[in-house]
Amino acid sequence: MLKMFTTQLTGLFKRIDEKEEFSFEDGARLLAQAPVGDGTIYLAGFREMKAVEFEALEGAEPFKDAKVLSDLSLLTEADRVLIFTRTSVDSEAVSLAYELQEKGIPFVAVSSVGDEAGSLVELADVHIDLRLKKALLPDEFGRRYGYPSSMAGLFVYFGLKFTIEEILGEYEE
Repeated sequence: MLKMFTTQLTGLFKRIDEKEEFSFEDGARLLAQAPVGDGTIYLAGFREMKAVEFEALEGAEPFKDAKVLSDLSLLTEADRVLIFTRTSVDSEAVSLAYELQEKGIPFVAVSSVGDEAGSLVELADVHIDLRLKKALLPDEFGRRYGYPSSMAGLFVYFGLKFTIEEILGEYEE
């Protein structure tokens, strides 16, 4: 079963990389505006996507330009926000997106898009689709299990982080 899960997970990462290539670039450029303009990149992870917040702050290679979003009143025009959630219709994430839009704070959203795109896709300046429509593994009864949304979220996080660091490195040269 682990071999099958590994194969499916590898395929998922490859799909994200191939289908979201331009969104990675656009999202990284938008987020890189914060440290270049004396702002901060704020992270907001919902439910299992809090794993991204922990990785960014407590991981082996912390993201020096990032903080966890805890108070919207602290945001300035120079700041950018990166939202991670399981689906594009997550009510808490959509609520945050509306508030950010009202305040004029640009943001990138990362989530899976179901049959309906959902408000998060429409509200975000850049949206990256996790392309995780269903769990990866079938059981003998036709059900599926193994829904690695946090792993997909971390994959996107690292892709954005590496691209942002490249952009900032070029800016400093």
